[in-house]
Amino acid sequence: MPFKIKPPINTNTTPIYYVNEEENVLGRTNANGTITINEKIKSPLEIRKVIRHEMVHVDQIKRGDLSYDNDNVYWKGKTYPRSKMNEGAKKLPWEKEAYNKK
Repeated sequence: MPFKIKPPINTNTTPIYYVNEEENVLGRTNANGTITINEKIKSPLEIRKVIRHEMVHVDQIKRGDLSYDNDNVYWKGKTYPRSKMNEGAKKLPWEKEAYNKK
């Protein structure tokens, strides 16, 4: 008999996919509102942490504070060139919020 597994936290209908991510990438929030989690993460606790973090980015996108394209990240009207940043760094303003809510 089939059954539904509850997600580890309330993701409100945000689709979550487990994919083969590049080295050192735990998760991503995509511009379309989906989240991808590195399939190599096996710990349920670590998966919950990654989802909580990425859900902050989903909220930031929905609020209109965060967006991005291949070249830039846009945060509250300011442009951050991707070529000049260490993506995921805790000091970036959109990451500060996500790390503080973990």
